[in-house]
Amino acid sequence: QVQVVESGGGLVQAGDSLRLSCIASGRTFSRYGMGWFRQAPGKEREFVAAINSNGGSTNVADSVKGRFTISRDNAKNTVLLQMNSLKPDDTAVYYCARARTAAIARIRASYEYWGQGTQVTVSS
Repeated sequence: QVQVVESGGGLVQAGDSLRLSCIASGRTFSRYGMGWFRQAPGKEREFVAAINSNGGSTNVADSVKGRFTISRDNAKNTVLLQMNSLKPDDTAVYYCARARTAAIARIRASYEYWGQGTQVTVSS
């Protein structure tokens, strides 16, 4: 069983930066794509960013393009989400997930293992 654990959330002010970390267990981490999603109160969980297995290709949602960057370190089984110029609309629980394949994926059904989430709150 793969375990996914997020960390790094918190309360920040608009314009600040925050970096989320995610560690996924297992020796096959480097074979799978990874992604970040978020869910605000009363809203559906939405795609934020994804990265393929070797880190050579990434994709981010239009709402965070130019502000958020996803990266990974396969030696440490870690994926990062660097969030800059945060806005109140970025307030949500952020979830990390491991994909079913090595490719980038933007839809929830493409992910097999999920973390419990980490809260990010951006005050105005």
